[in-house]
Amino acid sequence: MIRTMMATAATGLVVLSWSLPAWASPAEDLLDALGVPQIVEIMRAEGMEYGDTIAEDMIPGGATATWDATVDRIYDEDRMLATVREAFANDFGDADAGSLLEFFTSQTGQQIVSLELSARDAMREQEIEDAARAAFRDLEGTDSEPLESISDFVDTNDLVEANLVGALNANYMFYLGLVDGGALQMSEADILTEVWSSEEETRSDTREWVYAFLLMAYRPLEDGVVDDYTELSRTDAGRALNRALFAGFNKMYDDISYALGMAVARQMQVQEL
Repeated sequence: MIRTMMATAATGLVVLSWSLPAWASPAEDLLDALGVPQIVEIMRAEGMEYGDTIAEDMIPGGATATWDATVDRIYDEDRMLATVREAFANDFGDADAGSLLEFFTSQTGQQIVSLELSARDAMREQEIEDAARAAFRDLEGTDSEPLESISDFVDTNDLVEANLVGALNANYMFYLGLVDGGALQMSEADILTEVWSSEEETRSDTREWVYAFLLMAYRPLEDGVVDDYTELSRTDAGRALNRALFAGFNKMYDDISYALGMAVARQMQVQEL
């Protein structure tokens, strides 16, 4: 999805209940413990829905069977997961995964990541997303302790700015795909100007989504759990995890966005013939 990966790359996802293979690397163990395959599955579902939106907005006559098949190929779940795994492993390097695995395979860790995954899936429904955003707006500016804990977590992991950069980069790749596919004639400077013109709007939307998502996801947690999670994020291992997850998911979204741009360009040209 072009608009942003919205927090998922910087927070835990889902913990698997089975034992990890002994031959897996620490980075692979960690991604499996985080349930990355499950979040990629949700992202594919989001992407297929987004493909319909693109068709309505940009393709004369809307979606066709050819377009649907193209979107299905672009959001290939195996390729998406492989991209995340490779980029994550390269960035995570030899960072210490021990404390992270201990946390995310604990009962508390399992609860955190399960709640995050459930919230991400639920917010695919526009009514639920709207309600979550409204709940955040109602709390904003108050002395809410849950909001204060979430704010500390967001700031520690730089979630708003990191997601903003990811979104703008993905938008750049989409325009680049359109240009390379022959649908637009724009220089690199033109693309950058167009992308950055939406910076403030995208930042505001990203901030609201991140807070809405986390407040919804973490509401069932006991007092102090989010604060403990934030402390883990402040460690060297926690920072390495945050950085590597963004690297993995940003690479995935960049590849998808470019492919979507190219696909739209081809479809537009076919429609014109």
